[in-house]
Amino acid sequence: MDLSAVITKIINPGLALLPLAMDSEKAIVMLLTIGQQESRFEHRRQMGNGPARGFWQFERGGGVRGVMQHHTTTGHAHRLCAELGVAWDAAAIWTALETNDLLACGFARLLLYSDPKPLPSVSDAGAAWDLYARTWRPGKPHRETWDGYHLASRQALGIAA
Repeated sequence: MDLSAVITKIINPGLALLPLAMDSEKAIVMLLTIGQQESRFEHRRQMGNGPARGFWQFERGGGVRGVMQHHTTTGHAHRLCAELGVAWDAAAIWTALETNDLLACGFARLLLYSDPKPLPSVSDAGAAWDLYARTWRPGKPHRETWDGYHLASRQALGIAA
């Protein structure tokens, strides 16, 4: 899926389900970059039948449980699930992430929100990587692809390189 379609069909409506303060250019750059890093917005299931689901590749016992239980995100996540008709249950959420892109976007934004540091500047790919590494804790990180995805994200939003 191309990034402009991701923005209009997934990210904008997904962020609209969360508090307005969570919708920012910084957040969109992070969501686009992480989505490219994790799935290239092509794969909703990790390695065909792996443990991660959705474009942002959440595992049931990792990101899903983390967003459900974190004191800054649990209330928002509960309301998001209710709005989208998803049961407040880690297994149900994890299963729904594969087909419900708005839920996946919301959970991805909430995972970023759980980090105590502010979102990095849209031009700071290094700080963006650090945030991704802290919150997603990728098992096999691929730092070499990050900067290109970050640049593509900024370009999709019309932000000068």
